[in-house]
This record gives sequence, structure tokens and C-alpha cells, in this order.
Amino acid sequence: MGYAFKFNKILSLKEREKDEAFSTYNDSVKKFEDVAQKLYELLKKKEDLELYQSTKLTNGLSVQEIRHHQQFIGNLEKTIEHQQKMVINARNRMSYFQEKLMEKNIEVKKYEKIREKDSIQFLEAVKSLEGKQMDDISIQLFVNRGS
Repeated sequence: MGYAFKFNKILSLKEREKDEAFSTYNDSVKKFEDVAQKLYELLKKKEDLELYQSTKLTNGLSVQEIRHHQQFIGNLEKTIEHQQKMVINARNRMSYFQEKLMEKNIEVKKYEKIREKDSIQFLEAVKSLEGKQMDDISIQLFVNRGS
């Protein structure tokens, strides 16, 4: 008599859902890292440009060049602001998928715990049945010897 877990199909379905949630979470982490890296590069570019501009100002810079740099920095700040919003959205998305992954993980653990308890009950029932069979055999042997 072999053991068969009655919720095996459900457990495999939950494991597949967990794997999908893990994959989606990893994708969201990758997208977050990409967006954050782009923001970092924009901030670094702005910092370098401001440092370049301050260095040039000490040596002398025409009004036209100052305007050009200020306009460029203004456009860069708008791009940075937009990128910051994208980072926030990516972080929120990543957090959402992390929660979903944790929920799926908990569901799988519940079914694994049920399987573990069910397996223990099955083994105890088998031991009990074997014990009864051994008692029956002992009684039969005793009766046969007695006659």
C-alpha cells in the first residue's frame, strides 16, 4: 500500500505559481536596477557638468555659454525628475511582486506542512495495521500450538 498525497495536484499548481511569482519578482528587480542605474548616471552627469561649469567660471565664460549650460542643466533636471518618478514606480512594483512572492511561498509551505502531517498519519496507520497483523499472527500461532 503506497502513500499518495491527496492534494498533490494542488501543491504542484501552487509551486508553479510560486515559480512564476519568483520569475516576475526577479524581472521587477532587474527593471528597478536598470532604472536606478540610469538615474545614477544622470545625477553623475549633472554633477560633472556643474563641476565643469564652476571650473570654467573661474577662468571666464561668455554669457552665451553660461545660458547654454544653464539650459542644459535645466533640461537635465527635468529628465532627472522624470527618472526619479520611474525609480519610485519601479520600487513600488518590485515591492508589490515581493509581497506576491511571499504569499505564494506561504501557500506552498502550508501545503507542504499538510503533506508532512498526512504522511506521518499514514505511517502511523501502517505501523498500527502491521502491529494488529502481528498480533493476529501471534494468536494464530498460539492457537495452532495449543491444539
